[in-house]
Amino acid sequence: MEQTFIMVKPDGVRLCLVGEVVGRFERRGFTLSGLKALRIDRALAERHYAEHVGKPFFESLVSFITSGPVVAMVWEGRDAIAVGRAMLGVTDAGQAAPGTIRGDFSLSKEQNIVHGSDGPESAVREIKLFFGEDGLV
Repeated sequence: MEQTFIMVKPDGVRLCLVGEVVGRFERRGFTLSGLKALRIDRALAERHYAEHVGKPFFESLVSFITSGPVVAMVWEGRDAIAVGRAMLGVTDAGQAAPGTIRGDFSLSKEQNIVHGSDGPESAVREIKLFFGEDGLV
């Protein structure tokens, strides 16, 4: 069993897509092992996007992710990270395939409905950031 971190971003919450995202992961056969709604503060946003510090789009990422509530989730199952990323679609939602979450609901690169861990290390790091240092959910 592999765990991945999936987050519905403020635009996804605003568009009432939390149930859609949850439903797609459930129908795919994944198990929801952690879920919380929260408003991300600047400190958490900066830790979450630490790999982008110094890039020209860093401030807009932080500003967007702190602009409204998000729903943070931990999903588990076989190949959860790779399959979860495929379900989300490519980051630039304007290029995302129909049938993916981003392809069906967004046209933006930054405001693209969802975030998903891109590998095992980021999954562990993100789960700890949002669900506690012990990483248990």
